[in-house]
Amino acid sequence: MPLASVPRGPVEVPDAVRARVREPEAVWRNMLGGLTFRDADGGRYLKWNPAGVDASLAVERERLTWAARFHPVPEVLEYAADETGELLVTRALPGEGAATDRWLAAPRAAVRAIGEGLRALHDDLPVDACPFEWSAQARLDELATDARAAVGDPPPVERLVVCHGDACAPNTIIGSGGRWVGHVDLESLGTADRWADLAVASMSLDWNYGEGWEPEFFAAYGIASDADRIRYYRALWNAG
Repeated sequence: MPLASVPRGPVEVPDAVRARVREPEAVWRNMLGGLTFRDADGGRYLKWNPAGVDASLAVERERLTWAARFHPVPEVLEYAADETGELLVTRALPGEGAATDRWLAAPRAAVRAIGEGLRALHDDLPVDACPFEWSAQARLDELATDARAAVGDPPPVERLVVCHGDACAPNTIIGSGGRWVGHVDLESLGTADRWADLAVASMSLDWNYGEGWEPEFFAAYGIASDADRIRYYRALWNAG
């Protein structure tokens, strides 16, 4: 099931956000309590995590700064932290997330943009220059012993790339013409087998567009589906 969604109903605006934006619009909420706001003219996004959340916007800032040299991602404008939480302010990309109402109503275009965009990210980001890791083994090492045993050993790496780390549909940004324009939410970005991203991206299609879109996604990416690798990396994702 998806771990984030568009907020429905009133949202309490953190002081750090209110101090920077007069009329913030809440556009995303994750299941850890984090919120993302957009300013009135849509030019900035303000991502806020409350204190104590097992996620780091400082980590995301570092990855965005590195990735921006090679691939379209949000420009970091500000990072701030205090006892209440963390705030990351970025410049908006010229488009909308693939899970907004506009693209939910045009699933074929959205799915193709997700597949083509993920292929571009994997091709653009240089493995040899990447200082971050998201390998199966590193992720297994973070699991409890019983969970690690249940997932099992990873399959051989098919192609090592710099993975997005959370390639679910909403994290592809699509421009007005229906083509991808960039990616957001790169906190887990790092080197791994590309199937770690492909398994999760294809799984998220059911959550957002309904069943039956995986063939379109894999065709747009340019690869045949691999059931064994998909099964493994989905199990690893769910275990984490």
